[in-house]
This record gives sequence, structure tokens and C-alpha cells, in this order.
Amino acid sequence: METEYLLQMKNVSKQFPGVRALDNVELSVKKGTVHALMGENGAGKSTLMKCLIGIYAPNQGTITFKGEQITIANTHYALSKGISMIHQELSPIPHMTVAENIYLGREPTQWNGLVDMKLMNRNASELLERLNIDLDPRFKMHRLSIANTQLVEIAKAVSYDSDLIVMDEPTSAITESEVEILFSIIRALRKKSISVIYITHKMDEVFKICDEVTVFRDGRYISTDPIEKLTSAQLIQKMVGRELVEMFHKERAVIGETVLDVRDLSGHRFRNVSFEVKRGEIFGVAGLMGAGRTELLESVFGVRKTHGGEIHIHGRKVAIHEPVDAIRNGMALLTEDRKLTGLYLNANVRDNMAIANINEYMQGPFVNFRKIDSDCERMRILMQIKTPSLQQTIKNLSGGNQQKVLISRWLLTEPNILILDEPTRGIDVGAKSEIYRLMIEFAKQGKSIIMISSELPEILGMSDRIMVMHEGDKVGELSRAEATQEKILHMATGLSLTESITA
Repeated sequence: METEYLLQMKNVSKQFPGVRALDNVELSVKKGTVHALMGENGAGKSTLMKCLIGIYAPNQGTITFKGEQITIANTHYALSKGISMIHQELSPIPHMTVAENIYLGREPTQWNGLVDMKLMNRNASELLERLNIDLDPRFKMHRLSIANTQLVEIAKAVSYDSDLIVMDEPTSAITESEVEILFSIIRALRKKSISVIYITHKMDEVFKICDEVTVFRDGRYISTDPIEKLTSAQLIQKMVGRELVEMFHKERAVIGETVLDVRDLSGHRFRNVSFEVKRGEIFGVAGLMGAGRTELLESVFGVRKTHGGEIHIHGRKVAIHEPVDAIRNGMALLTEDRKLTGLYLNANVRDNMAIANINEYMQGPFVNFRKIDSDCERMRILMQIKTPSLQQTIKNLSGGNQQKVLISRWLLTEPNILILDEPTRGIDVGAKSEIYRLMIEFAKQGKSIIMISSELPEILGMSDRIMVMHEGDKVGELSRAEATQEKILHMATGLSLTESITA
């Protein structure tokens, strides 16, 4: 009798130096279903998928695919068997075209052995059109946004005609309309009896698109359930091992005097933007992708050049030409893309934490490593960073723990103004809750926080005041009391506040 399971992974363990990433876990995926794999950062989800795709070799366990027990030595073998994967960390070849990235290593050739560019572009165009992805296959990848790069990775995975597609955080960098495109692709795949393993931290997506959910915690298997038998509260409890009574622990902080005053600032992708941030305030910045939010705050921090406008801190006009000027003025910036602009991936945890504050650890020509170790260990405990030691190479940590290291880096500089650009992107619910608690504690200490977020519940749940941007312009501000999801969306799409209220 033919089994209903397309994939069965049993008793899988994986050991790294000092870390047992997987401890006797299992995963069974039925044919033609969307199976969510859930757990906090560091739970072992991505590690198991890397064992499935042939990036890692498990220390023990069996993999049965389409009724056959197999040993997956490399990704090429996995693809040949009908298993493909969209990775959380995007790695396109930037100076090649969309079509070249999709068909890399599988390029159609002419009679003389040369690549048939015309046929490859035509195939890519048909594939993108079938998936409702509006992209020119001849575009170079470096011209694309992170969101469009993610859509190309999705198209590439589908192009293999696999029986099983692993999607690791596929919506972490795409807009709501693009999420709907992805969901329509997944539904079409399910109709063709293709299975999807779906890894995400976004609870609403799991209940919208998935049939079953398996939960891991701390490298161990917890449970597998049909999605209709779970509530979001039950799922969170399985993931974190405790009940999260409330995600946003927002308390009323004492809002004081103006700390940061930005006047008519203009730069790349934004024009004549003015705003104030007060002592003890969490100031949310909302808007759709491309609204200019990141560019604005990077300019305030000196990462980008400005052409017009003034910045005042504590009532004094300051000149910020580069990040070191901002740091001297008590500012810190957690960037949107931790891999590209945040981390030194081949350095260890300690060095990544200490780098922004290195001048404070200098004693003449010497570095006080004892003080660095003491401060970094204090941050490791405060932020509950899961790492075997401070000497661990940071690229071996999970995404959530990497984010905590970056926040620790800036907290060590003891800033008065902390700019957080998508602070919880790719982070599990437990880690999100910890970061929210930390933000509130920071505000209660009289610090000022600016938070850019694309997640409206986060903006509404954490902000004292919200500035909304649309295509480079500030379109308005809302107080915590008057802000709603509908008002923010109306403003973010270019409607005035009056229109949004009457709509």
C-alpha cells in the first residue's frame, strides 16, 4: 500500500562543536500539503532543512522520500530527487540577470554549446508570468529590491518542478500584496500534489495557508497537529514552553522634552521631512516598502548624504556627516539588513558586540579585553543570547540571536537615541517579546526610541506616536489613542488623514 507521506525524517540528530542543534527529532509531511515547521530561533528548524537539502550531514537518523530511504550527500542530489529550497538568507549573483539566476547551472544551450540566451529569457518570462511576478528577466539582480529578489528565489525553486519545496521565511522581506502572490503560488502547487514545508514566525500566515504544523523547541521535537485543532495561543505555548499572556507590554512612560528635532530634511528618496522625538518616547515610523523610511533614518544617522535641512539634538544644531558623528551625539542605529550592513559574519560574538564601543576599551595602545569580556557577558545574560561562548563565530548563530547581538552592540554605547529599523524581522515570538520589554525599559530610563516597522500590530502596539510616510513624503502623524490599522494604511497609500477617517 502506498504511504500517504511524501517525506519522513526520523530520529535525526545534528551536533556542532559545543551545541546539540537537533536531538532525535522527526518530521512527516503528507503529499500535496503545506506543512508548517515552527519554533523559536535556535529551535533547529533551519538545521533540519539543511540536513534535508544536503548542506549538512546528520549525525544520526533516516530520511525516507517517496517511499525510498535515501542519503542526501549534497544539494545537487536533493534537487535530482525532487527537493528544492528557498533559503532565509538570500544569495543571488548580483551582476547576472534574473533569468541567469533562475537557471544557473541549467542554462539551455545552442548546437555550438553556447548558452541560448533568447530561449532562457523566454522560459524565465513564461515562468514569471505564470507565477504573476511582474519582473523583466533581463534585469540585473543588483537593480532589484530585497522583495523582488525574494520573488526571484521563489520562482527559481518552482522552476525545478520539485515534489517538495522548502520555504524558509519566504515573506520576511515582501509586502502584503506580494504575500498574496506567494500564497496563490502555494495553492497552485498544492493542487498539483506538490508539498511545501513552510517556516515562518508570522502566526497569521500559518493559519491562513498551512494544513499541519510541527513544533520544535531547543532542538527537540514537541508535536505535530492539524492546524484546525490549534489556536494561536496554544501554538505559541508549544513553541516557547510557556504562555505569553500579552505580546506588547507597553506601559505609559513619562514623555519629556524634545530630544531630537529634524527640520525639512531631504535626501535620497525623501523630501522636506520634519519630526520631533521626545524623551521617554517610542516614535513609530510606518509606510509601505519604498516610502523612504530607511533612507530618512540612515540620513539622520549619517550613513547617507542629505541635501537640505537641519538636525537639532537637545536644542543644539548638530552636523552629522558620518555615523561616528551620530554616535558622538548619543545616537545608535540598528540596520534593517543584519547580514549586509550589521554583522561581521566571520568574527565572533564578543567582537561583534564590542566593535562600536571599542574606543572605550582602549588603555593607551592596548585593548582592555577583560572589560570587553565582562561587558559582553553581561549583555549575553541580559539579552538571553543562545551561544556556547562569546568566542562562537556569529554566522553560526540563529537569526534571532544575531539580532540580539546587534542590539547589545548599541546598548554598550549607552545611547540616548536608539533608531531600530525592523528590529524584530525574522525573530520568533519569544524573542520579540523580550525585545519589546527591553524597548519599554529603555524608554522608562528616559531614552528616545525611533522604530521603523512594516508590521502594523507592532507599530500600533509599541508606539506612543506614529509618523506615516508615502513615496518620500511625510503624510501625517497619529497619536497612540487615534491610530488604527485602517488609518495608517490609508495614509501609507497616499490618502490624506481626512480621507482615511471618512473612508
